[in-house]
Amino acid sequence: MKTTAKAKLIVLISSIIFLQNCTKAAEGTNAAPPAPELPVYTVTTSPATVYQEFPTALEGKNNVEIRSQVDGYLDKIYVEEGAYVKAGQALFKIDSRAYGEQMNMANANLQVANANIQKAKVEVDRLEPLVSAKVVSEVQLRTAKANYAAAVAAASQARASVGGAKINVGFTTITAPVSGYIGRIPYKKGSLISRTDANPLTLLSDISEIYAYFSLSELDFIGFQKKYPGATLNEKLKNMPMVDLVIADNSIYPEKGKMSIVDGQFDKTTGAISVRAVFPNANGALRTGNTGRVRMPQLFANTLVIPQESTFEIQDKTYVYIVGKDKKVTSKPITISGKTDSYYFISDGIVAGDKIVYTGIGALKDGITIQPKNISSDSLLKARPL
Repeated sequence: MKTTAKAKLIVLISSIIFLQNCTKAAEGTNAAPPAPELPVYTVTTSPATVYQEFPTALEGKNNVEIRSQVDGYLDKIYVEEGAYVKAGQALFKIDSRAYGEQMNMANANLQVANANIQKAKVEVDRLEPLVSAKVVSEVQLRTAKANYAAAVAAASQARASVGGAKINVGFTTITAPVSGYIGRIPYKKGSLISRTDANPLTLLSDISEIYAYFSLSELDFIGFQKKYPGATLNEKLKNMPMVDLVIADNSIYPEKGKMSIVDGQFDKTTGAISVRAVFPNANGALRTGNTGRVRMPQLFANTLVIPQESTFEIQDKTYVYIVGKDKKVTSKPITISGKTDSYYFISDGIVAGDKIVYTGIGALKDGITIQPKNISSDSLLKARPL
């Protein structure tokens, strides 16, 4: 009996210990988890430059279609495709024999006309004294003078024909109207060339300067007008900073460009207006037909800067989590005025000195308490410069 009582006592004590342990375990399970430790930084202002990019098509300063002004066989080609030529340099030669004969004919006709003038003048000189002596009638003299005037007119017409023939002979040698680079030459020696051909002999491109054409939307254009000082559009263009050209390999063209003109009206179909930037191209690195992006700078003297990963979006609005003095977080909508690859520039919603959760915002909700781990804004900007 003593042994049985002792066993019961042991079981009772074990049960009490088990219940105590279960109670402690339950209390541990219901205990609140520790506040998460998250990086927090203080919002500061900083001068910054952001860029707005616009796709562009490049054209040379002058793009001239070289065409023949006379018909004939292509006799000579003096240049190669892609060659650089100077203004006045001979490019092509059209067979000039037919036009040379036309000029010879015109010269012969001019000689005949000049001879007729002399003949008519002799007749007038012969009749004038006879009329004075009343040997012949005055009608004959007037007729002779009319014949003389007709001969002079015919000589003028013949001289014009000579001039036209000389022009046509000159047109058989086709020269470069401007300096530039020769494009593709679709015709070969011996081809029959006509003034009405659909294709030109070649395209001559003056690329000493390159024009980069791009379009601004109506909103961009209104923003542009508000952004730069000046009473007129030309004055605003003069006050714009120089622009960059991003070429096809995503490198920056070394020369800066200047905004020059704006089209007179908006395109009704696209709702955009055409704009042109001019880039120097003395070394010929850019050619007509190249593509790229015009990069227009926007300067901010002092703006609030926050990393993009500190934000989240809900229904087309962008938010950040602000940390209060009680270490609780509150979401706040912000207005973005510009951006770089890594940062947003904020115009409304927060102020300098606000503490913002840097990363780890995916699981946060309003009112959650965190353990802030302060980081320096300067260290963020040094690690990833604007």
